Amino acid sequence: MERRIQFTQPLTSFTKSTMAPLKRKQWLYGAAIAFLAVNGLSFIAAYHMTHVREPGAAGLGVPKPQNRRTPGDRGLAYSTHRIEINDSAWLEMWQMPSWQEPKRGIALLFHGNLGTKSGQLIGPGESFAALGYEPWLIDFQGSGGSSGTSITIGMREARDVVTAFEYAREQYPDAPIVLYGVSMGSAAVLRAISKYDIDPNAIVLELPFTTLVDAVKGRLNHHNIPASPIAEMVVFWGGLQHGFNGFGHNPKRFAKDVNCPALVIHGEQDKWMTVAEIERIFQNLPESSTLVTSPEAGHHQLIGVDRPLWEVSLANFLNTL
Repeated sequence: MERRIQFTQPLTSFTKSTMAPLKRKQWLYGAAIAFLAVNGLSFIAAYHMTHVREPGAAGLGVPKPQNRRTPGDRGLAYSTHRIEINDSAWLEMWQMPSWQEPKRGIALLFHGNLGTKSGQLIGPGESFAALGYEPWLIDFQGSGGSSGTSITIGMREARDVVTAFEYAREQYPDAPIVLYGVSMGSAAVLRAISKYDIDPNAIVLELPFTTLVDAVKGRLNHHNIPASPIAEMVVFWGGLQHGFNGFGHNPKRFAKDVNCPALVIHGEQDKWMTVAEIERIFQNLPESSTLVTSPEAGHHQLIGVDRPLWEVSLANFLNTL
């Protein structure tokens, strides 16, 4: 006898109904793993970017930037000093004499991320000295001869700017003070003015950035890595590791609190920060400010790309003070 089996529900319908929950679980598990992986990598990247270790030591973080030469290697007079922060923290400073007497003022010079006073400040210091200013070349904490094991892209470095500024005021109460910063140094200068109410007579900002998030995005784009949401995650984890809100690190907004003349210098070929973004900072500065852009320069100091333009720009600016 022939027997027939009759399904009350189509086989295809049965398969879909049983497989759908499994697929949803697989998707959720995959999404959770991807989320944890991206956050884990962002946490590690933030730690690596903002911590330094002694050269030759193993572990996360970059080797602490070292001073490889001195002004004396270029025949320039200088002396080394420590600006004490507390019993275990200090800033190392090279003091160069002005080439004019009496000197016109003091120039405090601050380097960029992973830079040092030897790598980025000797040339500009020579220019300031020739124009009558006594240059103080200063290592941020975490770099060169200064103490510290972390770099915060201008957040805590702003306190180093304040420390150096207040020390200069104590040593020379009546002398005009000019602040010069490269990239991260520019951000630290702007933050110091905005958050700590220091009052320099003028500032020189070379290769500044608009916000910390924009700065991280620029670096990711430069290395062909998708900028969002990785930049935001790196800023979040970096802030959590160091106890600050990285999303509030906004040099563009800090510029509104500047009450002195400013010289802004930028390279039109800079792949990390466009001229249009720099102009947003410049628009928030006082009307007495000046913007100089170099068609040839990228994210490099102008003195090393077009020294005559650097010299003329700096001299013209300082002569207006």
